[in-house]
Amino acid sequence: MGRPPKNAAIPSRRGVSASCVALPSDKPARWGDLIEFLAERLSAVSHMAWSQRMARGEVLDEAGQPLPPDAPFRPGTRVYYYRELDDETEVPFEEAVIYQDDHLLVADKPHFLPVTPGGRYVQQSLLVRLKNRLGIDSLSPIHRIDRETAGLVLFSLRPQDRAAYQALFRERSVHKVYEAIAPDSTAHRWPVVRHSRIVEEDQAFFRMVEAAGEPNSETHVDRLDTRGTWARYRLEPVTGKRHQLRVHMNALGLPIAGDQFYPRVLRGPDEPEDFSDPLRLLARRIAFTDPVTGEAREFDSRWRLDWPA
Repeated sequence: MGRPPKNAAIPSRRGVSASCVALPSDKPARWGDLIEFLAERLSAVSHMAWSQRMARGEVLDEAGQPLPPDAPFRPGTRVYYYRELDDETEVPFEEAVIYQDDHLLVADKPHFLPVTPGGRYVQQSLLVRLKNRLGIDSLSPIHRIDRETAGLVLFSLRPQDRAAYQALFRERSVHKVYEAIAPDSTAHRWPVVRHSRIVEEDQAFFRMVEAAGEPNSETHVDRLDTRGTWARYRLEPVTGKRHQLRVHMNALGLPIAGDQFYPRVLRGPDEPEDFSDPLRLLARRIAFTDPVTGEAREFDSRWRLDWPA
């Protein structure tokens, strides 16, 4: 129901862009007051909470003017509101900015921090943290990595540059290198290439699985070194399917240390985190030709993976 606005009259607040909801133009409208519509259609927020938000001036019309709790329902208009959570878990690790110019920002993300707001994380997301820290409201992620994964994330600073940077990933013009720690194996001759078809699991939206059919994913895997029963691996994804590296490593019989979803679910997406046991997966290096400046770019993460006990 909610989506980012394309309305210059609606500012962000505390690093969070307003979400937009369109009021149905059906006649006659079955909602007398706007708050009745909001409490029904966006029911994750109670009637009382909507009333409190409106009293604080946090629900706006298309001109950016606050709408009071007794505002009437006006069919066909748009209403803007700011997503917030009453009890948001703090992620106790800090991101770092390792490069910034007029066009591009490169952040080094810690484990457990999502790139953008979603679910039970709003303020505790990389994008919002950076906006609040740097005061750059136009900041926009060019790509994503999993919340559980640490490492490099690129951001565009200017709206006019976003499409060019995003095209790099769409056209596979970015060389990405990850590192992972997983069980050691002598069953494979290194390096190996994993091709498969990855789809969303029917019974668990948050998991991906390999399925029959034409491959839509490819990962190159090599073993770098070992420590006891564990090994450190270099992973180079050619494609960018969701959870691709985790699914491919699991399919090779090498589930990544700390993975809560593969090979079986140990902790669901809504369960409390164990910050002492991160997924040992790191977006280690990224290289590309900058489409704005024409320069060759290469960045390395400053994070290092801890070997499991």
